[in-house]
Amino acid sequence: MPVVARGEQFIFAQSLEDVAEFVGLQGTGHTPLPPEQLIGKWLTVLRAVRRHIRQVPAARIDELVIDNRDRSIRLMGHHVFRIAEAFLETVIDGAEYAPLLANAPPASGTLTTGDEIAAYGDDVILRLQRWWEGLADRSCRKKVPTFFGMQAIHMLFERSTWHSAQHARQLVAVLERFGIEPDGRLSASDLAGLPLPEGLWE
Repeated sequence: MPVVARGEQFIFAQSLEDVAEFVGLQGTGHTPLPPEQLIGKWLTVLRAVRRHIRQVPAARIDELVIDNRDRSIRLMGHHVFRIAEAFLETVIDGAEYAPLLANAPPASGTLTTGDEIAAYGDDVILRLQRWWEGLADRSCRKKVPTFFGMQAIHMLFERSTWHSAQHARQLVAVLERFGIEPDGRLSASDLAGLPLPEGLWE
């Protein structure tokens, strides 16, 4: 868990705007995309991951995404959709946002192939679309509980979108490593305006 400390005070470093305020800066200089743009980008990213996870050979889906991190391709594919599912649980049900801490897929049985993970993604994508279509207040200023404090839905919306997009980029790198051409790559335009890390594995 990243933390910034100053004397006896500290803050979770999950929101860069919160960190900037904590250290006495006037924000980070980043202007988040409006929610009506974020939803389009997020759905584009999730649909790309749905396509790409289907391309992973069944015999290789439990290989590590990268050698120095203990996460399989299967777990990362599931995690991308879990990010969106956790977002919905928070903005609809009021549950504390914590996509990393629960609901990992079982080691065997279901969600063990790219097709099964993509089917799980289908359901999450549909639920995300329905949430947006039925949303009365699209300013997304309402605050919701997260594991790093109360945050505006807009902040969580952007964070969830770029978080999903970063893993989508990583999945493309996995396919390339396998010598597989990704089906419908995300373009620079698809990702424009998202505060993605410069490095692929950051």
